[in-house]
Amino acid sequence: MSRGDEQAVLDRIRQGLIYTESEASFQAPQRRTDLIFEYNHTPPSDTARRESLLTAIFGSVGERAVVLPPFHAGFGSNVHIGDDFFGNVNLTFVDDVDIRIGDGVMIAPSVTLTTTGHPVHPARRVDYARFSEPIVIEDRVWIGSNAVILPGVRIGYGSVIGAGSVVSRDVPPMVVAVGTPCRVLRAITEADLTTRTPPA
Repeated sequence: MSRGDEQAVLDRIRQGLIYTESEASFQAPQRRTDLIFEYNHTPPSDTARRESLLTAIFGSVGERAVVLPPFHAGFGSNVHIGDDFFGNVNLTFVDDVDIRIGDGVMIAPSVTLTTTGHPVHPARRVDYARFSEPIVIEDRVWIGSNAVILPGVRIGYGSVIGAGSVVSRDVPPMVVAVGTPCRVLRAITEADLTTRTPPA
């Protein structure tokens, strides 16, 4: 494939249009699957090696990031993580395009962030045809266990995504959103500062 052909595929990807596995095969060197395998088999006590591997795997990673193994990513290199990130076990990034995660984000076990979907009509799924749209998780978000974040979603500052939710649309800042499909349940308010605290 010529450089011009590669650019044409990248342009289609950026527009959220359909592309195939064969067309996107030139991106294979950006996959960090061997490094992810090594990370998932690195002893917990070898913190220096884990930090080094995260830096090599992700497109960018902030200070004090914690990712509990095992985690999985299609590329790894398209994931960008801010400071003070905590990702619990079985976190999956389907990162055919960028996943950008802000500071102070917490993700519970078995969460999937997928930038990629497939056409509804089977005739359009030949050669693993797909479309991809970036995901943005703003600062201080908490995502509950077994949630799925779908292509093109942006989750606003400070919001909480309930366990088991399927997030197919943007979520505004400072709300609790739950369900399948995920919907805003309520705003986060000053009253939430006093929950689960001992009586005075």
